[in-house]
Amino acid sequence: MRIDNSKGYLIDFNSLPKHFPTHRHNASFWESLGRVVATFGFLEETLAKAIFSFTATKEYSEEEIDEAFSKWIPKLERTLSDPLGNLIDTYGKAVRDNPNHKIEKLESFLTDLRSASKIRNVLCHGSWRPPNSQEASVPFFINRQNEVFETAIDIAFLEQTQLHVCDLASSVMNSVTHMGWQFPGSNGPGEIVWNV
Repeated sequence: MRIDNSKGYLIDFNSLPKHFPTHRHNASFWESLGRVVATFGFLEETLAKAIFSFTATKEYSEEEIDEAFSKWIPKLERTLSDPLGNLIDTYGKAVRDNPNHKIEKLESFLTDLRSASKIRNVLCHGSWRPPNSQEASVPFFINRQNEVFETAIDIAFLEQTQLHVCDLASSVMNSVTHMGWQFPGSNGPGEIVWNV
C-alpha cells in the first residue's frame, strides 16, 4: 500500500497469505518442529529437577549445613530461569560435587548435552527459509562465534532430534534414579528426595 510518493510504503497485512510467514511449510513440518521444541523444554525441566536432586542429597558436615543451605535456595531459583547451556553446566557441577553419583562417563554425557543445546538454539531461534524441493529448510541462524548454520532440516531430521533429546532427558532422570532416589515429580520407585 503506497502512502506517499516521496516518503515510503507500508505492508498491507490483509493481503498476506494465511499463516504468514510460516505458510510455505506444511503443517507436518511445524508439528515436528513444535514437538522438538517442547522436548527441549522437558529436558530443561528435567535438568532443573536433577540439579535439585543432586544438591539436596549431597551430605554435609554439621559445620557446613547452614552455609550450604543459604547458597542452595538461590541456586535452585536460578535453575527456574537459566537457559539450557547454564543448566547443563550447573548439572555437571552438581553431579561432580555429589560423591554418591554413579555416572561413569559424565564428561562425555555433558558433551552430548552441549551438542544438543547448539541445535536447540538453531531450532528455537532460527528464521525459517522456504523449503527446497525435498521439503527441507535451512534456517537463518548465526551463533555467537559468527558461525552460520547451513544444514537443511526436514521432518526426518526433526523427528530424529526429538528422539535424541528424549533419550538425553531419560538419561538425566536415570542419573538420579540410579542412586536410589525417586525422580522429583514422578511416582516412580526410589527414596523421595525431599518430603514437604
